[in-house]
Amino acid sequence: MFGAALVMPAAVLAQQKTGFKVLASYPVKSSGGWDYITVDGAAKLVYTSHGSQVNILATTTGDSVGVFTDTKGVHGIALVKDLNKAYTSNGRANTVGVFDLKTNQLIKAIPVGTNPDAIFYDDHSKKVYAFNGRSKDATVIDVATDAVVATIPLGGKPETGVSDGKGKVFVNIEDTNEEVVIDAKTYKVINRWKLVDGDEPSGLAIDRKTNRLFIGCGGNKTMIVLNAITGTIVGKFPIGDCDGVAFDPTLKQAYSSNGEGTISVIRELSADKFVFVENIVTEPGARTIGLDETTHKLYLPTAKSIPAEPTADNPHPRPKQIPGTFHIIVVGK
Repeated sequence: MFGAALVMPAAVLAQQKTGFKVLASYPVKSSGGWDYITVDGAAKLVYTSHGSQVNILATTTGDSVGVFTDTKGVHGIALVKDLNKAYTSNGRANTVGVFDLKTNQLIKAIPVGTNPDAIFYDDHSKKVYAFNGRSKDATVIDVATDAVVATIPLGGKPETGVSDGKGKVFVNIEDTNEEVVIDAKTYKVINRWKLVDGDEPSGLAIDRKTNRLFIGCGGNKTMIVLNAITGTIVGKFPIGDCDGVAFDPTLKQAYSSNGEGTISVIRELSADKFVFVENIVTEPGARTIGLDETTHKLYLPTAKSIPAEPTADNPHPRPKQIPGTFHIIVVGK
């Protein structure tokens, strides 16, 4: 009887749906493409890359409350709240922009590698990592001085990176289907783990408590759950054409944002047991995702689009955005 009582909650949890749905849509009037989105739950703000600027919206109302300019080809936004600074990866300028979070003004533009894409702040080492797609390396920036302290060759095209909060940094390598592990103290690559059955890994999140990585592979529409200590695959699940992944440490749920217009939800029952929960309907093009850990709501940028004409150079072009339709979808209970 006692053993059955212990097993029952996990079994019930495995069957429960999220109850999530689209709650709101926040229009953003400016034009341009988009990539990553970052949520500051404490400040009730969302930062979304959009063309050559970053739009800042209130999470509660969708009102525009500011903008970062001079971010040519911006991909991602990393926040360093203790220093009231934000860092943007400006893909077409080959720079990382440093912004004052109080005034939204540019403090400094830091030259980095070629086509900086994903960017994040490692709160353990107090460094910002910019992952450069064309030069296939990582630029490491000391947030105290805004000086570049290292450039790390990665041997392939990097996508999203995360930290375990204990001295290791993990980054997806999209064109070699690997997970690369970096020592945050020495700035050296210490492991390269082949993602068997994972093609074109892009989105990445981590559960720091269980040391599990959630890797969204858009090439074959698969989420891989990886042991961040051993590199062992502990789970594989069908998802959609994923570009972004988020993990809610309270709800123990990983979310894959899929370009088809869904969010695939994987629930963590224990360090080595995971279940597929459901696909939440969103909108086509909503392929990146930001999580508010305080409200557990999800934010996804997208726009209305029409098919683009294929060419000899680009036989499978991305759809063309309809001007004036960019918006942020809010998903939750």
